[in-house]
Amino acid sequence: MAARQGSEIRFGLRENAGQFALLVGVSALVGGMVGQERTIVPLLGVSSFGLSTATAALSFLVAFGLTKAVTNLVAGAMADRVGRKPVLVAGWLVGLPVPFLLILAPDWGWVVAANVLLGVNQGLTWSTTVLMKIDLVGPRNRGLALGLNEASGYIAVALTAFLTGVIAESAGLRPAPFFLGIAIAGLGLGGSVLFVRETRGHAELESDAAAQTAGPHWLRLAWQSTVSDRSLSAACQAGLVNNLNDAMAWGLLPIVQAAAGLPIAQIGLLAGAYPVTWGIAQVATGALSDRTGRKRLIVAGMLVQALAIAGIAATTAFIPWLIGAIGLGLGTALVYPTLLAVVADVAEPRRRGAVTGVYRFWRDLGFAIGAILVGLLADRFDARLAILAVAALTATSGVIVAVRMRETRPSA
Repeated sequence: MAARQGSEIRFGLRENAGQFALLVGVSALVGGMVGQERTIVPLLGVSSFGLSTATAALSFLVAFGLTKAVTNLVAGAMADRVGRKPVLVAGWLVGLPVPFLLILAPDWGWVVAANVLLGVNQGLTWSTTVLMKIDLVGPRNRGLALGLNEASGYIAVALTAFLTGVIAESAGLRPAPFFLGIAIAGLGLGGSVLFVRETRGHAELESDAAAQTAGPHWLRLAWQSTVSDRSLSAACQAGLVNNLNDAMAWGLLPIVQAAAGLPIAQIGLLAGAYPVTWGIAQVATGALSDRTGRKRLIVAGMLVQALAIAGIAATTAFIPWLIGAIGLGLGTALVYPTLLAVVADVAEPRRRGAVTGVYRFWRDLGFAIGAILVGLLADRFDARLAILAVAALTATSGVIVAVRMRETRPSA
Protein backbone atom coordinates (compact mmCIF):
# COMPACT_ATOMS: atom_id res chain seq x y z
CA MET A 1 0.00 0.00 0.00
CA ALA A 2 2.16 3.23 -0.71
CA ALA A 3 1.94 5.13 -3.96
CA ARG A 4 -0.39 7.98 -4.81
CA GLN A 5 -3.41 6.90 -6.79
CA GLY A 6 -5.45 10.08 -7.06
CA SER A 7 -5.32 11.26 -3.45
CA GLU A 8 -4.65 7.76 -2.05
CA ILE A 9 -1.31 6.78 -0.58
CA ARG A 10 -0.31 3.12 -0.78
CA PHE A 11 2.62 1.27 0.78
CA GLY A 12 4.72 -1.31 -1.02
CA LEU A 13 7.72 -1.85 -3.23
CA ARG A 14 5.68 -2.83 -6.28
CA GLU A 15 3.15 -0.03 -5.76
CA ASN A 16 5.97 2.56 -5.71
CA ALA A 17 8.33 0.88 -8.16
CA GLY A 18 9.08 3.95 -10.29
CA GLN A 19 9.84 6.33 -7.46
CA PHE A 20 11.71 3.66 -5.51
CA ALA A 21 13.91 2.87 -8.54
CA LEU A 22 14.63 6.58 -8.97
CA LEU A 23 15.69 6.84 -5.33
CA VAL A 24 17.94 3.80 -5.77
CA GLY A 25 19.65 5.72 -8.58
CA VAL A 26 19.98 8.83 -6.41
CA SER A 27 21.53 6.69 -3.66
CA ALA A 28 24.09 5.44 -6.16
CA LEU A 29 25.05 9.02 -6.97
CA VAL A 30 25.34 9.79 -3.23
CA GLY A 31 27.73 6.85 -2.89
CA GLY A 32 29.72 8.00 -5.91
CA MET A 33 30.52 11.28 -4.15
CA VAL A 34 32.35 9.31 -1.45
CA GLY A 35 33.85 6.81 -3.89
CA GLN A 36 35.75 9.54 -5.75
CA GLU A 37 37.88 9.95 -2.60
CA ARG A 38 38.48 6.41 -1.33
CA THR A 39 41.52 5.61 -3.46
CA ILE A 40 42.88 9.06 -4.25
CA VAL A 41 42.66 11.31 -1.18
CA PRO A 42 44.80 9.22 1.24
CA LEU A 43 47.48 9.02 -1.46
CA LEU A 44 47.26 12.76 -2.13
CA GLY A 45 48.06 13.45 1.50
CA VAL A 46 51.30 11.50 1.33
CA SER A 47 52.53 12.08 -2.23
CA SER A 48 51.22 15.56 -3.10
CA PHE A 49 51.15 17.33 0.27
CA GLY A 50 53.99 15.51 2.04
CA LEU A 51 52.09 14.48 5.15
CA SER A 52 54.45 12.35 7.22
CA THR A 53 52.16 10.95 9.95
CA ALA A 54 49.05 8.78 9.80
CA THR A 55 47.25 11.18 12.16
CA ALA A 56 47.74 14.08 9.74
CA ALA A 57 46.87 11.98 6.70
CA LEU A 58 43.61 10.84 8.30
CA SER A 59 42.56 14.34 9.39
CA PHE A 60 40.26 14.62 6.37
CA LEU A 61 38.28 11.68 7.75
CA VAL A 62 37.95 13.34 11.14
CA ALA A 63 36.46 16.40 9.43
CA PHE A 64 34.18 14.24 7.30
CA GLY A 65 32.98 12.06 10.17
CA LEU A 66 32.29 14.86 12.64
CA THR A 67 30.44 16.94 10.06
CA LYS A 68 28.39 14.04 8.74
CA ALA A 69 27.50 12.87 12.26
CA VAL A 70 26.15 16.28 13.30
CA THR A 71 24.40 16.77 9.97
CA ASN A 72 22.58 13.45 10.40
CA LEU A 73 20.93 14.83 13.56
CA VAL A 74 19.83 17.96 11.74
CA ALA A 75 18.75 16.08 8.61
CA GLY A 76 16.51 13.67 10.47
CA ALA A 77 14.74 16.39 12.44
CA MET A 78 14.43 18.65 9.37
CA ALA A 79 13.03 15.81 7.25
CA ASP A 80 10.29 15.25 9.83
CA ARG A 81 9.46 18.98 9.97
CA VAL A 82 9.81 20.33 6.41
CA GLY A 83 9.79 17.17 4.32
CA ARG A 84 12.32 14.85 2.74
CA LYS A 85 12.82 16.45 -0.68
CA PRO A 86 13.96 19.94 0.44
CA VAL A 87 16.63 18.34 2.63
CA LEU A 88 17.76 16.11 -0.25
CA VAL A 89 18.09 19.06 -2.65
CA ALA A 90 19.98 21.12 -0.05
CA GLY A 91 22.46 18.26 0.34
CA TRP A 92 23.25 18.23 -3.36
CA LEU A 93 23.73 22.00 -3.43
CA VAL A 94 26.31 21.71 -0.63
CA GLY A 95 28.07 18.85 -2.47
CA LEU A 96 28.58 20.68 -5.76
CA PRO A 97 31.87 22.44 -4.79
CA VAL A 98 33.55 19.29 -3.42
CA PRO A 99 35.27 17.95 -6.56
CA PHE A 100 36.38 21.46 -7.56
CA LEU A 101 38.02 22.01 -4.17
CA LEU A 102 39.83 18.68 -4.46
CA ILE A 103 41.08 19.56 -7.94
CA LEU A 104 42.25 23.07 -7.05
CA ALA A 105 43.53 22.45 -3.50
CA PRO A 106 46.90 24.20 -3.00
CA ASP A 107 47.34 22.67 0.46
CA TRP A 108 45.87 20.00 2.73
CA GLY A 109 43.56 22.50 4.43
CA TRP A 110 41.49 22.70 1.25
CA VAL A 111 41.09 18.92 1.24
CA VAL A 112 39.89 19.03 4.84
CA ALA A 113 37.44 21.82 3.94
CA ALA A 114 36.16 19.79 0.99
CA ASN A 115 35.47 16.93 3.38
CA VAL A 116 33.51 19.20 5.69
CA LEU A 117 31.22 19.95 2.73
CA LEU A 118 31.19 16.28 1.75
CA GLY A 119 30.11 15.37 5.28
CA VAL A 120 27.18 17.80 5.05
CA ASN A 121 26.32 16.48 1.59
CA GLN A 122 26.32 12.87 2.78
CA GLY A 123 24.43 13.58 5.98
CA LEU A 124 21.61 15.37 4.17
CA THR A 125 21.33 13.21 1.05
CA TRP A 126 21.89 9.74 2.47
CA SER A 127 19.62 10.37 5.46
CA THR A 128 16.75 11.46 3.26
CA THR A 129 17.09 8.69 0.66
CA VAL A 130 17.01 6.14 3.50
CA LEU A 131 13.91 7.73 5.02
CA MET A 132 12.14 8.02 1.67
CA LYS A 133 12.57 4.33 0.90
CA ILE A 134 11.36 3.35 4.38
CA ASP A 135 8.36 5.66 3.88
CA LEU A 136 7.43 4.10 0.54
CA VAL A 137 7.59 0.41 1.42
CA GLY A 138 6.00 0.48 4.88
CA PRO A 139 6.86 -2.00 7.63
CA ARG A 140 6.67 -5.28 5.70
CA ASN A 141 9.80 -5.05 3.51
CA ARG A 142 12.08 -2.64 5.38
CA GLY A 143 15.09 -4.96 5.32
CA LEU A 144 14.85 -5.45 1.56
CA ALA A 145 14.33 -1.73 0.94
CA LEU A 146 17.34 -0.78 3.05
CA GLY A 147 19.41 -3.53 1.46
CA LEU A 148 18.65 -2.09 -1.97
CA ASN A 149 19.39 1.43 -0.75
CA GLU A 150 22.75 0.55 0.77
CA ALA A 151 23.61 -1.76 -2.14
CA SER A 152 23.18 0.96 -4.72
CA GLY A 153 25.22 3.42 -2.68
CA TYR A 154 28.12 1.14 -1.90
CA ILE A 155 28.34 -0.48 -5.33
CA ALA A 156 28.73 3.09 -6.58
CA VAL A 157 31.39 3.73 -3.92
CA ALA A 158 33.26 0.67 -5.19
CA LEU A 159 32.96 1.52 -8.88
CA THR A 160 34.11 5.09 -8.45
CA ALA A 161 36.97 4.02 -6.15
CA PHE A 162 38.11 1.55 -8.80
CA LEU A 163 37.64 3.93 -11.72
CA THR A 164 39.46 6.81 -10.05
CA GLY A 165 42.36 4.42 -9.34
CA VAL A 166 42.51 3.38 -12.99
CA ILE A 167 42.33 6.99 -14.17
CA ALA A 168 45.02 8.07 -11.70
CA GLU A 169 47.32 5.27 -12.87
CA SER A 170 47.50 6.85 -16.33
CA ALA A 171 46.57 10.51 -15.77
CA GLY A 172 47.84 11.27 -12.26
CA LEU A 173 46.09 11.89 -8.94
CA ARG A 174 44.66 15.24 -10.11
CA PRO A 175 42.56 16.58 -11.80
CA ALA A 176 41.20 13.79 -14.02
CA PRO A 177 39.87 11.39 -11.33
CA PHE A 178 37.65 14.10 -9.86
CA PHE A 179 35.88 14.86 -13.14
CA LEU A 180 33.66 11.91 -12.19
CA GLY A 181 32.63 13.79 -9.05
CA ILE A 182 31.59 16.85 -11.05
CA ALA A 183 29.30 14.72 -13.23
CA ILE A 184 27.88 12.86 -10.23
CA ALA A 185 27.03 16.05 -8.32
CA GLY A 186 25.31 17.59 -11.35
CA LEU A 187 23.22 14.48 -12.01
CA GLY A 188 22.27 14.15 -8.36
CA LEU A 189 21.06 17.72 -8.07
CA GLY A 190 19.18 17.67 -11.38
CA GLY A 191 17.46 14.35 -10.72
CA SER A 192 16.46 15.31 -7.19
CA VAL A 193 14.96 18.65 -8.23
CA LEU A 194 13.14 17.41 -11.32
CA PHE A 195 11.97 13.89 -10.56
CA VAL A 196 11.99 12.99 -6.84
CA ARG A 197 8.63 13.31 -5.07
CA GLU A 198 7.97 14.06 -1.40
CA THR A 199 7.24 10.99 0.79
CA ARG A 200 6.58 12.48 4.23
CA GLY A 201 2.86 11.83 3.76
CA HIS A 202 3.54 8.09 3.79
CA ALA A 203 5.12 8.30 7.26
CA GLU A 204 2.21 10.39 8.52
CA LEU A 205 -0.27 7.83 7.23
CA GLU A 206 1.66 4.93 8.72
CA SER A 207 1.65 6.57 12.14
CA ASP A 208 -1.15 5.32 14.40
CA ALA A 209 -3.93 7.93 14.35
CA ALA A 210 -4.38 7.51 18.08
CA ALA A 211 -0.75 8.36 18.69
CA GLN A 212 -0.56 11.51 16.56
CA THR A 213 0.21 13.79 19.49
CA ALA A 214 3.29 15.89 20.14
CA GLY A 215 5.45 12.90 21.10
CA PRO A 216 8.59 12.94 23.22
CA HIS A 217 11.00 15.87 23.25
CA TRP A 218 14.02 15.50 20.97
CA LEU A 219 16.42 15.18 23.92
CA ARG A 220 14.33 12.36 25.31
CA LEU A 221 14.43 10.64 21.93
CA ALA A 222 18.21 11.03 21.87
CA TRP A 223 18.55 9.56 25.38
CA GLN A 224 16.25 6.67 24.48
CA SER A 225 18.15 5.91 21.28
CA THR A 226 21.58 6.18 22.87
CA VAL A 227 21.09 4.67 26.34
CA SER A 228 17.73 3.54 27.65
CA ASP A 229 16.34 1.43 24.80
CA ARG A 230 18.34 -1.79 24.70
CA SER A 231 17.94 -2.44 20.98
CA LEU A 232 18.54 1.14 19.81
CA SER A 233 21.57 1.63 22.07
CA ALA A 234 23.07 -1.67 20.91
CA ALA A 235 22.48 -0.61 17.31
CA CYS A 236 24.12 2.79 17.91
CA GLN A 237 27.33 1.31 19.33
CA ALA A 238 27.49 -1.34 16.58
CA GLY A 239 27.02 1.33 13.91
CA LEU A 240 29.79 3.43 15.45
CA VAL A 241 32.22 0.49 15.50
CA ASN A 242 31.27 -0.52 11.97
CA ASN A 243 32.20 2.91 10.63
CA LEU A 244 35.26 2.99 12.87
CA ASN A 245 36.61 0.00 10.96
CA ASP A 246 35.48 1.58 7.68
CA ALA A 247 37.62 4.61 8.54
CA MET A 248 40.58 2.26 8.93
CA ALA A 249 39.84 0.69 5.53
CA TRP A 250 39.35 4.08 3.84
CA GLY A 251 42.15 6.11 5.40
CA LEU A 252 44.91 3.74 6.51
CA LEU A 253 44.87 0.72 4.21
CA PRO A 254 45.68 2.61 0.96
CA ILE A 255 48.73 4.13 2.69
CA VAL A 256 49.84 0.72 3.99
CA GLN A 257 49.34 -0.83 0.55
CA ALA A 258 51.27 1.94 -1.19
CA ALA A 259 54.12 1.51 1.31
CA ALA A 260 54.16 -2.20 0.41
CA GLY A 261 54.80 -1.28 -3.23
CA LEU A 262 51.37 -1.90 -4.76
CA PRO A 263 50.57 0.18 -7.88
CA ILE A 264 47.68 2.65 -7.71
CA ALA A 265 45.46 0.47 -9.92
CA GLN A 266 45.77 -2.46 -7.49
CA ILE A 267 45.13 -0.16 -4.52
CA GLY A 268 41.99 1.04 -6.32
CA LEU A 269 40.90 -2.56 -6.87
CA LEU A 270 41.34 -3.33 -3.17
CA ALA A 271 39.53 -0.12 -2.22
CA GLY A 272 36.66 -1.17 -4.47
CA ALA A 273 36.50 -4.88 -3.58
CA TYR A 274 35.34 -4.23 -0.03
CA PRO A 275 32.38 -1.91 -0.81
CA VAL A 276 31.32 -3.81 -3.96
CA THR A 277 31.07 -7.06 -1.99
CA TRP A 278 29.24 -5.19 0.75
CA GLY A 279 26.95 -3.52 -1.79
CA ILE A 280 25.95 -6.61 -3.75
CA ALA A 281 25.46 -8.83 -0.71
CA GLN A 282 23.26 -6.27 1.07
CA VAL A 283 20.34 -6.96 -1.21
CA ALA A 284 20.24 -10.56 0.05
CA THR A 285 21.07 -9.81 3.68
CA GLY A 286 18.50 -7.04 3.99
CA ALA A 287 15.77 -9.34 2.67
CA LEU A 288 17.06 -12.19 4.85
CA SER A 289 16.64 -10.05 7.97
CA ASP A 290 12.94 -9.63 7.10
CA ARG A 291 12.54 -13.42 7.26
CA THR A 292 14.96 -14.64 9.92
CA GLY A 293 15.34 -11.62 12.20
CA ARG A 294 17.84 -8.84 12.73
CA LYS A 295 19.93 -9.72 15.78
CA ARG A 296 21.66 -12.89 14.63
CA LEU A 297 22.76 -11.28 11.35
CA ILE A 298 24.27 -8.31 13.16
CA VAL A 299 26.21 -10.49 15.61
CA ALA A 300 27.49 -12.73 12.82
CA GLY A 301 28.45 -9.74 10.69
CA MET A 302 30.50 -8.04 13.40
CA LEU A 303 32.42 -11.27 14.07
CA VAL A 304 33.07 -11.87 10.35
CA GLN A 305 34.37 -8.30 10.04
CA ALA A 306 36.69 -8.84 13.01
CA LEU A 307 38.16 -12.01 11.48
CA ALA A 308 38.66 -10.32 8.11
CA ILE A 309 40.40 -7.30 9.66
CA ALA A 310 42.70 -9.56 11.68
CA GLY A 311 43.54 -11.41 8.46
CA ILE A 312 44.41 -8.12 6.74
CA ALA A 313 46.77 -7.26 9.61
CA ALA A 314 48.49 -10.63 9.31
CA THR A 315 49.34 -10.37 5.58
CA THR A 316 51.38 -8.15 3.26
CA ALA A 317 50.44 -9.21 -0.28
CA PHE A 318 47.76 -8.36 -2.83
CA ILE A 319 45.83 -11.68 -2.94
CA PRO A 320 45.51 -12.13 0.86
CA TRP A 321 44.51 -8.48 1.13
CA LEU A 322 41.88 -9.02 -1.57
CA ILE A 323 40.47 -12.01 0.33
CA GLY A 324 40.40 -9.91 3.50
CA ALA A 325 38.61 -7.06 1.69
CA ILE A 326 35.95 -9.44 0.40
CA GLY A 327 35.49 -10.92 3.89
CA LEU A 328 35.16 -7.43 5.36
CA GLY A 329 32.55 -6.62 2.74
CA LEU A 330 30.52 -9.74 3.52
CA GLY A 331 30.56 -9.01 7.25
CA THR A 332 29.51 -5.41 6.68
CA ALA A 333 26.67 -6.52 4.39
CA LEU A 334 25.23 -8.59 7.25
CA VAL A 335 25.34 -5.56 9.56
CA TYR A 336 24.70 -2.33 7.67
CA PRO A 337 21.12 -2.56 6.34
CA THR A 338 20.07 -4.71 9.30
CA LEU A 339 21.02 -2.02 11.84
CA LEU A 340 18.94 0.54 9.94
CA ALA A 341 16.04 -1.93 9.88
CA VAL A 342 16.29 -2.26 13.69
CA VAL A 343 16.01 1.51 14.04
CA ALA A 344 13.03 1.65 11.66
CA ASP A 345 11.37 -1.24 13.52
CA VAL A 346 11.58 0.51 16.90
CA ALA A 347 11.00 4.17 15.93
CA GLU A 348 7.46 5.57 15.87
CA PRO A 349 6.81 6.59 12.22
CA ARG A 350 6.34 10.32 12.90
CA ARG A 351 9.62 10.36 14.87
CA ARG A 352 11.47 8.10 12.46
CA GLY A 353 13.58 10.87 11.00
CA ALA A 354 14.75 12.09 14.41
CA VAL A 355 15.50 8.60 15.76
CA THR A 356 17.28 7.62 12.54
CA GLY A 357 19.27 10.84 12.80
CA VAL A 358 20.45 9.93 16.31
CA TYR A 359 21.51 6.47 15.16
CA ARG A 360 23.30 7.88 12.14
CA PHE A 361 25.00 10.49 14.35
CA TRP A 362 26.63 7.75 16.42
CA ARG A 363 27.30 5.54 13.41
CA ASP A 364 29.09 8.23 11.42
CA LEU A 365 30.91 9.56 14.45
CA GLY A 366 32.77 6.27 14.02
CA PHE A 367 34.60 7.78 11.04
CA ALA A 368 36.11 10.50 13.22
CA ILE A 369 36.82 8.27 16.21
CA GLY A 370 38.29 5.61 13.95
CA ALA A 371 40.54 8.07 12.13
CA ILE A 372 41.87 9.49 15.40
CA LEU A 373 42.36 6.10 17.04
CA VAL A 374 43.97 4.45 14.04
CA GLY A 375 46.20 7.44 13.37
CA LEU A 376 47.45 7.63 16.95
CA LEU A 377 48.12 3.89 17.18
CA ALA A 378 49.84 3.76 13.80
CA ASP A 379 52.09 6.70 14.68
CA ARG A 380 52.84 5.54 18.22
CA PHE A 381 53.32 1.85 17.40
CA ASP A 382 52.71 0.63 13.83
CA ALA A 383 49.93 0.14 11.30
CA ARG A 384 49.60 -3.59 12.02
CA LEU A 385 48.84 -3.01 15.69
CA ALA A 386 46.32 -0.32 14.77
CA ILE A 387 44.51 -2.74 12.45
CA LEU A 388 44.51 -5.49 15.10
CA ALA A 389 43.05 -3.08 17.67
CA VAL A 390 40.18 -2.34 15.28
CA ALA A 391 39.58 -6.09 14.87
CA ALA A 392 39.35 -6.51 18.65
CA LEU A 393 36.91 -3.59 19.00
CA THR A 394 34.72 -5.01 16.24
CA ALA A 395 34.51 -8.43 17.89
CA THR A 396 33.66 -6.81 21.23
CA SER A 397 30.86 -4.84 19.59
CA GLY A 398 29.34 -8.06 18.26
CA VAL A 399 29.33 -9.52 21.77
CA ILE A 400 27.54 -6.40 23.09
CA VAL A 401 24.82 -6.83 20.47
CA ALA A 402 24.43 -10.50 21.42
CA VAL A 403 23.96 -9.59 25.09
CA ARG A 404 21.94 -6.35 24.86
CA MET A 405 19.81 -6.25 21.70
CA ARG A 406 16.30 -7.67 21.54
CA GLU A 407 14.90 -9.07 18.31
CA THR A 408 12.89 -6.28 16.62
CA ARG A 409 11.60 -7.81 13.36
CA PRO A 410 7.87 -6.87 13.20
CA SER A 411 6.64 -10.42 12.60
CA ALA A 412 8.96 -11.93 15.23
